[in-house]
Amino acid sequence: MKELSLHILDIAMNSIRADADILEITIDENTDKDLLSIKITDNGCGMDSEMLKTVTDPFISSRTTRKVGLGISLFKANAENCNGSFSIESKLNLGTVVKAQFQLSHIDRPVLGNIASVISMLFSSHPDINIYFGYKKENKYYSIKTQEIKDELNGISIQNPEVKFLIEEIIESELNNMDIKS
Repeated sequence: MKELSLHILDIAMNSIRADADILEITIDENTDKDLLSIKITDNGCGMDSEMLKTVTDPFISSRTTRKVGLGISLFKANAENCNGSFSIESKLNLGTVVKAQFQLSHIDRPVLGNIASVISMLFSSHPDINIYFGYKKENKYYSIKTQEIKDELNGISIQNPEVKFLIEEIIESELNNMDIKS
């Protein structure tokens, strides 16, 4: 995948398929350490130790619709190819934590991509999941939660297309104020 936002979407969709009702996506951009960190946490069904051992193998998948699962293995390869690291922790019936770190300045690091669109799509497509998104860059921090948005909507559905576009514009504006590059 050529954009980190698509990796985030892939992992988030794994969490949703794992019946998570809480999903946290955090990104930390640290220019002093030359590091971009992504962490995705859920409270889904988790994985047993045998599945956890094989989850980064592209030819192993828990999905029945196809026999390969490239998402996690590509995310891991991208992180490691950019002088970074990748880890996944999971406990059966408790959830999963996926962490990827990239050398921020690495020439091969995928661009962030349209993270505002990915997050707004997740919010509007999965209204029953409590999603938290946070972005930290140096001393600036921005976060947004589905519940905050629903509280402000006064009964208007978060699935309303106009609401989705408004959420995307808000996130995009906040990230632009932090000088976040897609």
